[in-house]
Amino acid sequence: MPAMPRRAVLALLALGAVLLAIAAVLTRAPGVPAIELQAAALVRTLQFSARVATLSRVEVGSTLTGRVQKVAVAEGARVRQGDRLVELEDEELQAALAQAQAGERQAAARLAGLRSTGRSSALAALAQADSVLTAAVADLQRTQELLARGFVSAARLDEAQRAVAVATAQQASARASIAANAEKGTDITQAQAALALAGSAREAAAARLAQARIVAPADAVVLVRQVEPGQIVQPGRALLTLALAGPVQLLAQVDELSLEQLRVGQAASVLADAFPRQRFGARVLAIAPKIDAQRGAVEVRLALLPPAPDFLREDMTLSVEVETARRERALVLPLGALRSDDGAGGATAWVEAGGRVQARTLRLGVRTLDAAEVLEGLAAGDRVLIGAAPVPGLRVRADVAPGSGLVALQNAGAKARADDAGSALGNAMGR
Repeated sequence: MPAMPRRAVLALLALGAVLLAIAAVLTRAPGVPAIELQAAALVRTLQFSARVATLSRVEVGSTLTGRVQKVAVAEGARVRQGDRLVELEDEELQAALAQAQAGERQAAARLAGLRSTGRSSALAALAQADSVLTAAVADLQRTQELLARGFVSAARLDEAQRAVAVATAQQASARASIAANAEKGTDITQAQAALALAGSAREAAAARLAQARIVAPADAVVLVRQVEPGQIVQPGRALLTLALAGPVQLLAQVDELSLEQLRVGQAASVLADAFPRQRFGARVLAIAPKIDAQRGAVEVRLALLPPAPDFLREDMTLSVEVETARRERALVLPLGALRSDDGAGGATAWVEAGGRVQARTLRLGVRTLDAAEVLEGLAAGDRVLIGAAPVPGLRVRADVAPGSGLVALQNAGAKARADDAGSALGNAMGR
């Protein structure tokens, strides 16, 4: 009988220990994953695709209708200003130029003749007319004297008067011819006009012949060749597409939702998929003033920073990363730790303070895809709760994940996923 009380006492003590352990477990604050807020660098970038584009492209064509005799360039060729690109058959145009040149020489010869032999002939004709008029006047005077003495008839006087009139007219004609052959006379003026007309015809024929040679308007690279020898070409059709030489730019279509982040002058890092180890720099050069309504995008141009790589090709696709904001030291909070977010800078987070959950109203600054800068509401060292947690005011134990910031969130997230998996397994076993 004395042994029974001892066993009862031991049983009671064991039961009490179990009850105390159960009470401790029941009254213990639940553990919640948390991160300890610390200051760190925060860089926000915007990534998008772009293509290589020169400042301007030109489509080169013919101004004549003709048959192509020769194409002097291929796609990808670099040409200098004035280099021949395409040649048309030009036999007819050369014949037209030769005819125009002959007409110009003929007009020039006529003008030279008027200025030399024409003027001499006119002076000789005037001298002859003066002599004839002098003789006719003298004969008229003699005839008048003889008529007064009765030696000649009145008919003879009429003949002498007619001779004077004819000689006077010849003298006037000779003088008019001299005036016409003067430097500002009508004959010289007409000859000069004929020479100018012939010169214009020669220039037009030479210009048409020159148009049979299609040349590069400036230093450029041939992008597209759409013509072959023997082909009939007409005005208005593009034969070659050229990319004019000049600074290479990058052209991108960026989602309009990111427009607020972009500024002219921002630095960018560029990478070509074909050359993944050759990263180079650029800067935002211009942002289009309008939005493409069909794409919902804004056009952004970037200028390359020297030295530009030599592997760039027209229309090559590139990956661009623009640095849109940088904070060298900021309180960085993972976005996954936010309990609410109005998208305009206001948000809330839960922290452990004095062993209880406490809600904090935050004012956020720069945001990235993973984190945000905390301007107000939190301080360095605050333990921010992540994942499932009791509502504000209840007891809680913060299980701070190793590290801080995004690393801590990743570690805590992995732990939470493991805990969730363990819970699910336990529930399955319980069922």
